[in-house]
Order: sequence, then structure tokens, then C-alpha cells
Amino acid sequence: MSQGTLEHMATSDLEYQENILQEVSRTFALTIPQLPMDLPRVVGNAYLLCRIADTIEDDPSLDADLKRHFSESFIQVIGGDLSARSFADELHPLLSDSMLDAEKDLIGHTERVIRITHGFSERQRGALARCIRIMSRGMADFQQNKTLGGLADMAQMDRYCYYVAGVVGEMLTELFCDHSPEIDAHRSELQKLAVSFGQGLQMTNILKDIWEDRARGACWLPRDVFQRVGFNLDGLAEDYEREKFSLGLSQLIGVARLHLQNALGYTLLIPGHEVGIRRFCLWALGMAVLTLRKVHANRDFTSGQQVKISRRSVKSVVLVSNLSVSNDTLLKLLFDGFTRSLPVAENPSKAVLV
Repeated sequence: MSQGTLEHMATSDLEYQENILQEVSRTFALTIPQLPMDLPRVVGNAYLLCRIADTIEDDPSLDADLKRHFSESFIQVIGGDLSARSFADELHPLLSDSMLDAEKDLIGHTERVIRITHGFSERQRGALARCIRIMSRGMADFQQNKTLGGLADMAQMDRYCYYVAGVVGEMLTELFCDHSPEIDAHRSELQKLAVSFGQGLQMTNILKDIWEDRARGACWLPRDVFQRVGFNLDGLAEDYEREKFSLGLSQLIGVARLHLQNALGYTLLIPGHEVGIRRFCLWALGMAVLTLRKVHANRDFTSGQQVKISRRSVKSVVLVSNLSVSNDTLLKLLFDGFTRSLPVAENPSKAVLV
């Protein structure tokens, strides 16, 4: 293969990555381009790898054994021990009609995504491979044991959030540290906060998506939190006791708020002149805070659409974040102001004590 052909293929792969990112996640398609010029390619690729892993776990037509098989196969693909083409050829025909066309297209073009992955530095590839390995195996375990009765306790919720989001925070931190020696000097502190940052975002999504998850046969809420207020999660789909359920929900909102406070701490450890990375963090943090506020104000909601923030709110987050991006004092004041109405957790998770 000539050098010219290789260069054309690389350009084509990058164009595909940028285009499919727009289709599978409008939010990340918005935030990733804010990163410094050497980071969007690797972070965008990392997101697509995570989305492939998610697609395997979310497809209702794949049983637990098949999900584990394809998860292990994908780990081998990233490590260069299995052909991406053979992986895609085996998985793509089995995908359910309920999956998004963009997700099917992404699986079908795994080879393009992986060609980009294998072009990164050793440290970058290591960060991506570690993330997908931990995420895929962890999600497979939880998916195999999911029930409508929820997770056993808050500690299990912490573990679940780590597998689906905390490990992503660790990966992003490694990529940020690789980008900047100044950031790398705070690596230890950042890595501790990164897991909490990821959990804050994931807990917000879990609370927003309670009813959609139940429709898919899953509940990621911790039973012990609701048992303490006299509510059994097995009765959630029936004519449930809204007042008691609301008390448990309030406790989880308080825990999520503490994780988002750690997310702000993480962001403030990023040097103020790294405007792109700060924007990337602040936009995600701001949207999570506004979503949590909506969940808290509408605790009897019955659909995620009812607590989804508007496009106008997203634009407000972007504007306010951009105006205050390097002003630590103002950012702390804004966070305090927007979270003041949220409940304070009575029994905070150990995962927030970092």
C-alpha cells in the first residue's frame, strides 16, 4: 500500500470519526472540539470506543453470554490481538432493530475507529485500553445480574458508577496529564477526584433515566437508601408511595451534589490558562447541575423528558462557563448559588470523601 493511499485512508478515518460522533452524541460533539488541538482526536476516539462497549451491553437481543463474548473480543481488538473486521462482521448482523442506526453504523465501521486508536502514543493507547477493559468487564457483570429490585446498597452503586463513568474520568485525566506536564504535576489529586467527577455525572443520568431504565428491565438505584425511609424498590412500578420514594430520591440527589462539588474541585486543579480543558469540564458539570435541579424540583416525574434541560439552558451553561472559565472565585460562587436549593446528603457515600 502506497504512502499516499495510507494518508488518504487516515484522512477518511478521521472524517468518519468526526461525522459519527455528531450522530451518536450531540453533547460530546459539542464539548470535545473545545479541547486543545492535540486532544480532540484522541478523546473523540476514546468516546467512540466507549460507545461500542455500551452498544454491546445495551443491545436487548444479545444474551449475557454473547455480551461477555463480544466484550472480551473488543478488548482483544483494541489490544491488536483480534481483527476489527472479524469482530464487526460477527457482531453487526446480530444487533437488534431497536438499536440506533448510528450505533449499528459505528459497529460496522469499528475497523476505521481502531485504525485511529492504533496510531496514538503508547501512553494514550494504554489509557484507552485500560478504560475499555475495566468498563467492559464491569458492565458485563452488572448487566448479567440486573433486576428491577435495584442494586443491593450504595457501595454497589459506587462500583457500578465507577465501571461506567469513573474509569472514564481516570482515562481522561491520563490524557490531560499526557498533554501537559503542568497538569501531570497534579496527577495524583486529579485521579482521586476524577472518579467522583464521573460518578456525579453518572448518578445524575441514573436519576434522570429511572423510568427508561425500568422499561429496559433494570434499576440502578440502591435498595438500602430507600429501605431506610420505608420504601421497597420492587413496588416502584405499581401505585408506589410517592412521598417515601421522594425521600430516598432526595438522599441520592444530595450524594450526587457532593460528587459534583468534587467535579468543581477537579476543574479548579486544571491551570486557568488551559481554557479548552476547563470548558470541557465546566460544560458537563453545568449541565449536570441544572439536570439535578430539575429532578429535585419534579421528584414525581415519570419520564426523563420531563427533567431534561432545554437547549436554552445548554446555551446558558456554555455562555456562563465561557465568561467565568478562568475565575476560580466566581466559579465557586456560581456553583454554590446553583446548588443551594439541593438537599444535603444525610449519609454520604464513602466515594465522595476524597
